[in-house]
Amino acid sequence: MSSHPDNNANAQQNGHLEQKLLHVSRQTIRWGDMDALGHVNNTVYFRFMEQCRIEWLEDAFGPTVAADQGPVIVNAHCNFRRQMKYPASISIEMFAGQMGRTSVETTYVIRDAADQQIIYADGGAKIVWVDFKKEKSTALPDSLRQLLTKL
Repeated sequence: MSSHPDNNANAQQNGHLEQKLLHVSRQTIRWGDMDALGHVNNTVYFRFMEQCRIEWLEDAFGPTVAADQGPVIVNAHCNFRRQMKYPASISIEMFAGQMGRTSVETTYVIRDAADQQIIYADGGAKIVWVDFKKEKSTALPDSLRQLLTKL
């Protein structure tokens, strides 16, 4: 796993929206990730993306548990391109997209770690910063906004 603070050279295009690489996570497929059909269960793809996101947040800001404010996911999606099976190692690339006052769009690409040409899935999640006590969205922290605009 590694963060990519200076990644303008690694930017990818997704439609009209420029995506900037934030983080790459290497993960191992576990036997228990498979379902009765012998491939990785669809729900696990979301866990792989979540783990990548948490690694990035912790690398950037420290522990993600905060008393007053923090990130929540308001929507997530996944395009299943190819079956994953045990045993294998994968790499998950996390990209930042459009940033709003309280949110940032993120996208993910899940690849085979041994053969980066193999794409198992791609997807996305919208991160919204929330004031937990008020149960309302709040402005992205300046530190996060600065980090994302430096890319």
